[in-house]
Amino acid sequence: MLEPFPTDWARAIAVVAHPDDLEYGAASAIARWVSEGRDIRYVLVTSGEAGISGRHPDEVGPLREEEERRSAAVVGVDVVDFLGFPDGRVEADLALRRSLALAIRRHRPDVAISINRRESWGGPSWNHPDHRATGLALLDAARDAANPWAFPDLDGPGIPGPWDGLKVVAFNASPEASHYVDVTDHIDAGVASLREHHLYLEALGDAAPDPDEFLRGNAERVGKEAGCELAVSFEVVFVG
Repeated sequence: MLEPFPTDWARAIAVVAHPDDLEYGAASAIARWVSEGRDIRYVLVTSGEAGISGRHPDEVGPLREEEERRSAAVVGVDVVDFLGFPDGRVEADLALRRSLALAIRRHRPDVAISINRRESWGGPSWNHPDHRATGLALLDAARDAANPWAFPDLDGPGIPGPWDGLKVVAFNASPEASHYVDVTDHIDAGVASLREHHLYLEALGDAAPDPDEFLRGNAERVGKEAGCELAVSFEVVFVG
């Protein structure tokens, strides 16, 4: 049985590999949290520049960044950072851990949100390597951000000091889901947020899901398990 998502927090960062990752489920929960007065900020590891076949990454990256900013605005998020790692080649290495630790220190969140980091989405499927690497690096960076000796170069004028306030890292749509957020009153915002990714959805052609049908269908399935009309699920890891 899924448990309600913790509510004893005020600020979160949402850390994912690509523009549109959050919009396939988590954005509906983010819309709810923002409506409750919580401070949510986005950190994108890449710009999704390698995600559209036939168009050069130098052209695609800035376009997808702008789509993500518009998508974030739909759910009330106005801080969107891009870390500039190469799309399709993200590794859970010291460079990514350092960048994420710095982002955590800068934004000083109580909670971090991401998407499924597991190998599978459930059943005979295989998750994107960027998703897996980002999730693993995020879990490690949550501790790195609190340790002044993890990255000694992150010390000096203008560099935020260590932050040990991050207590929860939560992964949307994990096959190991443990918690849920009721999004019955916020699914429309989530759908509108996904629709802002015009370029990527058009590039998918016939394979592109209908945003309303996809998000509402998934939310109905999770809602049945959670005991509400519409919900999104998270695997919650307590790191504090």
